[in-house]
Amino acid sequence: MTHRRLFIIVLIISLNLFACKQAEKQVENPQIDITNPKDILEAVEAAHGGWNHLRSKNDVEYHYEYTVPEGKADISTERYIFDSETSFGHYTRHEINTLPNEDGIVIHLFDGEKTTLTLDGNAVENEQTISVGQFVRRANYFWFVMPYKLNDPGTIAKYLGKEVYNGIDYTKLEITYDAKVTGKEKNDIYILYVNQKTQLIDRFYFSLPFLGINAPVILAEYTYEMVEGQKLATKRNYYLPKKDGTYDTNPSITQKLSNIKFNNGFTPASIAHVG
Repeated sequence: MTHRRLFIIVLIISLNLFACKQAEKQVENPQIDITNPKDILEAVEAAHGGWNHLRSKNDVEYHYEYTVPEGKADISTERYIFDSETSFGHYTRHEINTLPNEDGIVIHLFDGEKTTLTLDGNAVENEQTISVGQFVRRANYFWFVMPYKLNDPGTIAKYLGKEVYNGIDYTKLEITYDAKVTGKEKNDIYILYVNQKTQLIDRFYFSLPFLGINAPVILAEYTYEMVEGQKLATKRNYYLPKKDGTYDTNPSITQKLSNIKFNNGFTPASIAHVG
């Protein structure tokens, strides 16, 4: 099975107006050392709204569309509780990563330790399906909070210099992880392009060891929206390299987030209730 096929099957791995304007002003004039990875990652956190600010919202729900050019899609309602990293997905369409050959409603629930799956209310026991489900649950949560997870314990950040792309000045960082801290034999690698004006991560390359892709060759390009004081990546395009190492102009995978709502009052016991 090709890397492209594997990737498509499994990837996923309000402030008032014055406050928003103040935040934008601070982002455009960051007082940071752009050669210092710690300063850069702190600026990235601030530009996205801040981890403490996001955690104060307790939880989130949004509509999620994950599509490929062939027309297939996974469409779900996503819910997360930030403190416990509880991750819930209610799939009305699942043609790529989640039981693509089955009909019915699929539910994923990662409770912070393990993942359970159901199909039309019946427990799914297949270990491979559960393993993929857990990967998807944790990956979806990670992508949502990525600007803040980059500062997790075990992160190793290295300054790679500057690069101009499409007329925009970027600072480049390599992100790797200390295996002694993560407990993983193979850890993800990211090459971040941090916009020097906005301090947002507009694009990055990454590896996917879960699928045997150990070099950072998958390209991601993000588009952001401000939602209640948080800059969120609501459109994400992913590109897989061709055999010659180049990339198509059209994305291999597109992810879209919409109808984002914070502070829904979810608890670990109630997050899976769908009215």
